Amino acid sequence: MNIKITSPAFEEADMIPSKYTCDGEDISPPLEWQGIPQKAKSIALISDDPDAPAGTWVHWVMWNIPADDDGLAENVPPDNHLANGARQGITSFKRHGYGGPCPPSGTHRYYFKVYALDTELDIANSSTKDKLLDAMEGHILAQGQLMGKYKRR
Repeated sequence: MNIKITSPAFEEADMIPSKYTCDGEDISPPLEWQGIPQKAKSIALISDDPDAPAGTWVHWVMWNIPADDDGLAENVPPDNHLANGARQGITSFKRHGYGGPCPPSGTHRYYFKVYALDTELDIANSSTKDKLLDAMEGHILAQGQLMGKYKRR
């Protein structure tokens, strides 16, 4: 099953507004999704940049988003435990919460991947993308992604 992910801030394969990058306010963009299966117990999110010179750079790691949520508002606080029960892990910036695009050179692609899971995950707040992927294995009911691009001025 596929989840459809959109953002009011940018279209698929378009440029991400600088507001959501290190050149702007560096806040998370609003995201919306459709197609979460009824059997889903939670949603996870990973945002990363596969074009980073040192290998994939992780910009956001989040899990236990309530399955009935249909998106994330702009500017999610960088707390490891959010009011709705969602958790945020450690990014390549070595901190919790969203870290916006900040490519050293050229135009990079940024993927926002959403996963519907058949369980809630019991993993540490210090979890990284790799730990989240391990915990999700065998529990993914559906997934989808939105890709935006960014180039520094």
